[in-house]
Amino acid sequence: MNVDAVLLVETVNFAAEKHQNQRRKDPEQTPYINHPIGVARILSHEGGITDIVVLQAALLHDTLEDTDTKPEELETKFGPTVTRIVQEVTDDKSLPKQDRKRLQVEHAPHCSHQAKLVKLADKLYNLRDLNRCTPIGWTAERVQQYFVWACDVVKGLKGTNSVLEGKLEELFRQRCLK
Repeated sequence: MNVDAVLLVETVNFAAEKHQNQRRKDPEQTPYINHPIGVARILSHEGGITDIVVLQAALLHDTLEDTDTKPEELETKFGPTVTRIVQEVTDDKSLPKQDRKRLQVEHAPHCSHQAKLVKLADKLYNLRDLNRCTPIGWTAERVQQYFVWACDVVKGLKGTNSVLEGKLEELFRQRCLK
């Protein structure tokens, strides 16, 4: 039995159950679970990451922030390391949005290597999604502001994964941010 495969399937199932009633803000309102699965796929397929703990954290990265999941629940099911990584990439929703964004920029350089990988893949997924379509209610200016902010976050993640960083730099170049 391949323990990693079993762990990944269990993690995908947990994330799917937690995000089951959520939708992305794109015009098609795609199922939210597509996002964490896509982040994990970017890490494995494009970033060459095979560390099961990082892939699990990618699949779970929005559960604390966007669902009723508690850290204790993650730790019981997936262990302390996965939980720590997810906590590192989780915004404190009790803070105003501008504070959360500022803190992401400030904290990025101080995250663990594992959390930095998840952050890189998450930003890459979101920026590609913004290039694909504009979320409902967003203006072109808001999309551009997201790119500028994401560029600031990514600057703090330099030296984590050259392949993913190169793909992000190309997206920023296309937006005249580099």
